[in-house]
Amino acid sequence: MNLPLGYRYAATYAGIRAQQRDDLALIVSGMPASTAAVFTQNRVQAAPVKLARRHVKASEGRMGAILINAGNANCATRSGDRVALESCQAAGKLLRYAARQILPASTGVIGVELPAKLITKALPTLVNNLSGDAFGDVARAILTTDLVAKQSFAEVTLSRGTVRIAGLTKGSGMIHPNMATTLGFVMTDAQIAPAPLAKILKRANGASYSAISVDGDTSTNDTLVLMANGASGVRVLPADLEIFEAAVITVLQDLAKQIVRDGEGAKKLITIEVTGAPTDQGAAAIARVIANSPLVKTAVAGSDPNWGRILCAAGYAGVPFDPAKVDIDLQGVAVCRGGLGAPFEEADLKTKMDAPDCLIRVAIKGGKGRATFWTCDLTHDYIRINASYRT
Repeated sequence: MNLPLGYRYAATYAGIRAQQRDDLALIVSGMPASTAAVFTQNRVQAAPVKLARRHVKASEGRMGAILINAGNANCATRSGDRVALESCQAAGKLLRYAARQILPASTGVIGVELPAKLITKALPTLVNNLSGDAFGDVARAILTTDLVAKQSFAEVTLSRGTVRIAGLTKGSGMIHPNMATTLGFVMTDAQIAPAPLAKILKRANGASYSAISVDGDTSTNDTLVLMANGASGVRVLPADLEIFEAAVITVLQDLAKQIVRDGEGAKKLITIEVTGAPTDQGAAAIARVIANSPLVKTAVAGSDPNWGRILCAAGYAGVPFDPAKVDIDLQGVAVCRGGLGAPFEEADLKTKMDAPDCLIRVAIKGGKGRATFWTCDLTHDYIRINASYRT
């Protein structure tokens, strides 16, 4: 694990959570970093999302730090806007950055007031504890119902040298992306301007965070950030853009799949591959509907090769196709050909579906559109976890 140069990290317990575990974290760049971000498209948006969007614009994509709290979403509250702004102002003062160069992010319960003093009182300790070695502390501090911390790392050699990429994320439930999902923060020491960085993030997000779902719920707090501080001294030349973007996508896909594998109550990671749709967007729409079908997800949970549920879900995705030209494979086994059942050994396939990874392939004849989407199975534990989330 070689972390990007020029970043420091810290986490502490500020009293936001009921239980005593770290709930406030900082990611700080030693210099203003090119910053791109995407946020939730839910019409109900948390105060830190609205402020973060304004700060990225006001700073012209040159941010200095990310301030994250867990345990409270700071959403749908009377004091939310004030709390988010005061927190950024306090952090900026301590870090010697303008408030607009602080990007706030929150996760937790919606509709509960968050006292600003919990954050502002803890900030001096947080800043004093900043370290280049505390990346893992931040990854753990931002978790909510997650069972494991989620991190990913990459190095890529460009024309003028090697750059490093490191990402951390959280998410287990309320996962259904319309641009990003839950909270994700990716840092690199590559040198690149905000505009091309934003284009890279948009495409990388589409191939990763916007291609996963756990339960069909789009959060009010979804935030995905990509920072590039240039501390390596290695500039991303035009000839390097493709390889650099590929490395970013690799990190984001790894993080996104970790979220799905850790889905609330999940036992299996499901990969859905759709080919032959009229367009890539159409293929993605079909894959997304299959991924969000409770009937498909519960069938996979029970290792039931009920391919009819997959075909049914594809049919209400709003994408035109001929059902008589659809083939479906489960775990590499043909279960449907030309929209009709194919002979297979049920007991053998059920055994294959007991594996922790399940592959669903839907091939439609006639088009060139393709997409890959990731989701998880739906088990009794999802209900147990969410029936008592606040309490």
